[in-house]
Amino acid sequence: MSTDAASDVERVTRAWIEHFVIGLGLCPFAAAPFNADRIGIRVSTAHDAEGIYQAFLSLLFEMFTSDPAELETALLVVPAGLASFDHYLDMLETLENAVLEAGAEGMVQVASFHPQYTFGDAAADDPANHSNRSPYPMFHLIREDGLAAALESYPDPDAIPARNVERLRALGMQGIRQLLAKIEVSDE
Repeated sequence: MSTDAASDVERVTRAWIEHFVIGLGLCPFAAAPFNADRIGIRVSTAHDAEGIYQAFLSLLFEMFTSDPAELETALLVVPAGLASFDHYLDMLETLENAVLEAGAEGMVQVASFHPQYTFGDAAADDPANHSNRSPYPMFHLIREDGLAAALESYPDPDAIPARNVERLRALGMQGIRQLLAKIEVSDE
């Protein structure tokens, strides 16, 4: 992957965070680190499981050795190699096991996003799936202590998923497609 292609992947990812995740209010905790430039976005050029695994370990190490005031949370974006949602889920399991093996359980959790993300009990065309759909396959590394602090100060965090489902279903697939089309062609 060329430097220009990786830059484009990062640009689209940032636009998706800003206009979709934050813009629709899907994650009430994303705006502060995004606006303070404390979200690390790393684009992996890996096409195979071993390369993706190594990129994840590098990012996990970077999280452990960085000041949370500079790198609060991070995304490993994998534009090649995980197009199949089933292969993505297999890799997610591998990476979650890597967190356990690194002794980082309770310190870092991995959230999952994929262009074909479908919740087990939802139809493939349910707009609610878009709470975990992203322009590219990605793994979100979240510091548990920061998440715990954010949850403590947020009223009724358990209502977030239901609110997101309601919001996305109200927007509908046509509205979601229109918003995503704007994000992908944006020059921001």
